[in-house]
Amino acid sequence: MSTSGIISIIVVVVILVLFIILVSYIKAPPQIAYIISGLSKQPRTYIGKGGIRIPFFERLDKVFLGQVTVDVKTSRSVPTNDFINVRVDAVTKLRVIPSPEGIRLAAKNFINMDDKKMAEQVQDSLEGNMREVIGSMSLKDINIDRDRFSDEIAKKASPDMAKLGLEILSCNIQNVVDDNGLIVDLGADNTFAIKKTAAITKANAEKEIAQAQAIARKEANDTEVASEQSIAERQQQLALKKAELKIEQDTRQADADMAYAIQQQIQQAVVNRETINAKIEQTKREQELTAEQVRIRENELKATVNKEADALKYQTEVDAAAELEKKKRAAEANAYAAEMDAKAEVARAEAKRTAMILEAEGIKAQGEAEAYAIQQKGLAEAEAMQKKAEAFEKYGKAAITDMVVKVLPDMARATAEPIKAIDNLSIYASDGNGVTNVTNSVPVMLKQTFDVVKDATGVDMSEIIKNNQRIKIDDDSQVTVKK
Repeated sequence: MSTSGIISIIVVVVILVLFIILVSYIKAPPQIAYIISGLSKQPRTYIGKGGIRIPFFERLDKVFLGQVTVDVKTSRSVPTNDFINVRVDAVTKLRVIPSPEGIRLAAKNFINMDDKKMAEQVQDSLEGNMREVIGSMSLKDINIDRDRFSDEIAKKASPDMAKLGLEILSCNIQNVVDDNGLIVDLGADNTFAIKKTAAITKANAEKEIAQAQAIARKEANDTEVASEQSIAERQQQLALKKAELKIEQDTRQADADMAYAIQQQIQQAVVNRETINAKIEQTKREQELTAEQVRIRENELKATVNKEADALKYQTEVDAAAELEKKKRAAEANAYAAEMDAKAEVARAEAKRTAMILEAEGIKAQGEAEAYAIQQKGLAEAEAMQKKAEAFEKYGKAAITDMVVKVLPDMARATAEPIKAIDNLSIYASDGNGVTNVTNSVPVMLKQTFDVVKDATGVDMSEIIKNNQRIKIDDDSQVTVKK
């Protein structure tokens, strides 16, 4: 055989070997186990790695190693431990046990099946296990403690699944339904209990909120009261300060008013003193004038020797005395008024020495004026009395008689005036002399008048009449006595 023939054979062999290698090489993914069997007694298993499978002599099978989800439902109602029919819906997660024995058992039961096929194969077994667990638990336990219910299902089904090369990863209860609505009733009971608890919790919360609000309101009120108290204290301090300033202002104003009043009192005292001095001077001048008038009148009376002149002189002296008395009284009244004014001024400005001194001077001047007035009055009265005595002594009883005679007409008129005033008179007398008694009363009253004159003056009017003296009353009320 030539070299080229040998090379061709070698090339064909190499190509054939390469083809066989390419066709025989396998590589298993992580979630699938490749099982090669045929030539050896024990199959080879490849998970996530490659290997050689001899075509036509060895077999390649697959086992799904991923999670298998099984929806387990009771096809009909199952009675619980307390004989209440329920239907349960649960979801179970399974996988092949990651061990050679588990893979071997899974390969025997689930070879070349996908996850759905595997779920269909174990669904009946899991449903049976769930029924057994439902029958061993009460309805309340199933609903209240679902974790325990799930654990019981997984615990119950695990041996059976292990025989198939599977393990239970989880079991979750989706829904539990009873035919008589008892779960709803239990839920209502729990609902009311929950609502009660919630209501109590809410009431406690509202109570706490109310307490917190009350505390907050109290704190706010305390803050407000403290603020108002602080404001009131500041206002009181302000009022006290204003009062102090007002007192100080009033004090200064009072001092100014007092100074002004004192000045006014001083000026008024000066005015009063000058007024008193002027009044004293006026009184002196009036008294001098009166004295001069008296002297003039006295000279006139002395120059006249008839009785009418003497009477006129006497009347003048009386008028002068009356005028002097009137002026004296006026001076006394003015002096008294000035004294009262001075005393009032002294009382208002008692604390001021200057006013007191001035007022004292005024009082002293007033006293001097009063003393001088009294002295002049006494002198005038004494002089008048002396003149009167001289007149009486000069004219004697004739003058007195003349004076009495002058008033006789008035006495007669006064005696007859009550009878003249009678308009209508009714006289009743037991002796029939009523009219006579009335007319006779006039002489009787005149006789009584004569007696009074005699007692007072010593002039006996009856003797004058007996001595043939006549009393004549002229039209001008002049009275003359003739023999």
